[in-house]
Amino acid sequence: MVGERQEPEPGEWRDGDAGPGYGPLVDDPAGLLALPAGFSYRVVARAAVTTPEPGGPTPPHPAAAFPGEHGATLLVAGHAPGGPRSDRPYPAAVADLVYDAAAAGGCTVVEVPHDGQDRHDGQPGEGVREWVALAGASANRGGGATPWGTWLAGEETEDLAGVRGMTRDHGYVFEVDPHDRLTNRHPKPLKALGRYAHAAVVVDPGRGHLYLTEDASAPDGLLYRWTAPEGFAHGRGRLAALDDTAGALQAFRCFDSGGRFVADLSRAARIGTVYGVDWVDVPDRDARSTSVRRQFPEGRVTRARTQASMWWADGGAYVVASHGRGESPGGHGGAVWFYNPSRRTLTLKVLLDVGTGAEQDLGAVTVSPFGGLIAAGDVGGVPHLLGVLDDGRTHPLARSRLDARAARRPEHGAFTGLAFSPDGETLFAGIRTPGVVLAITGPWRRRG
Repeated sequence: MVGERQEPEPGEWRDGDAGPGYGPLVDDPAGLLALPAGFSYRVVARAAVTTPEPGGPTPPHPAAAFPGEHGATLLVAGHAPGGPRSDRPYPAAVADLVYDAAAAGGCTVVEVPHDGQDRHDGQPGEGVREWVALAGASANRGGGATPWGTWLAGEETEDLAGVRGMTRDHGYVFEVDPHDRLTNRHPKPLKALGRYAHAAVVVDPGRGHLYLTEDASAPDGLLYRWTAPEGFAHGRGRLAALDDTAGALQAFRCFDSGGRFVADLSRAARIGTVYGVDWVDVPDRDARSTSVRRQFPEGRVTRARTQASMWWADGGAYVVASHGRGESPGGHGGAVWFYNPSRRTLTLKVLLDVGTGAEQDLGAVTVSPFGGLIAAGDVGGVPHLLGVLDDGRTHPLARSRLDARAARRPEHGAFTGLAFSPDGETLFAGIRTPGVVLAITGPWRRRG
């Protein structure tokens, strides 16, 4: 029937539904990435096509971007697999870069030249170099950049030596220097920061505190604060020189305006909600017999589901709790909180949702230099990159069209890692299967 409204494809917005975004997504003839008009991408690295020195798979998890020489960008990408290397791909490395020869994780540095390699055929351009900076770690999905130019790589696991083939204990943070390969030799876990399923890390550049999130369940994870010992000054390699019990590791405890204890952040459903925060000492940070999050009695600490991302800005720490739709009274898809260390308050800033009302499953999240967030999520079963405004409205930025399986039942590769270049002009994004790192550019503009 003429004029009859047709149903959109799963995960697609109509032209009139783009809302506050950059307009509808345009299909890619190469079949990789649909983007708004005016945007383009280039393939930076691709598993089985590009390989790090001295070999191994390219990890599709760009987590942070640092300035390199001659305008280059240094991407630190984590190798996410956990468990033994007998079951997983392994980032090959010289022996002095390996922490545990049985483990399959680590970090690779991808050097992208300033001029880029403008290829749209699914193959990476030339000029990109890669090298392994950490091997023999496990489940290196998250971490955080430091003010002194290094990456704190967390292990999202709690495996002890003797578990699943491991020969050393895991669940730690390692410091990786993307600028100096020699400093990465003989990796040492930063045990003072605790042993648990590490997700994100940020550094308070003024006070020197580190804030760390935990991505775990049964029970849900905690937000931690590490306070340096008196007289300690941060800098390259200085955390590794500390004793295993140096400083104070504490977990957060929230209470509302009436002084009532808040058991879980997912219960908040109103932007502007403010909680007071206390910090509670961790009894056994190395968790030899009991996981850290299980060391507290009921009602002692506040929990949060899937604290996937965190960044430092505006004098405090922004914390993303990605999953909340199933538990929250408001039925939202996640939340962004801001911790103000001066006031010791936690304020709900954003409730994440999809403008179409479609269910979403948020993964990687990064702050946009143009305002708001960029988040990876499934919309209608199709992987998307979503722009998220301060009021929680979302708009489509990219759609994965990379067919990871059979043509009859395509399974589009999910986005994994996100990072903006130091100049803010390029968004680097990874697609898990079969493993691609993309550089996205376009007419970025400041959002609400």
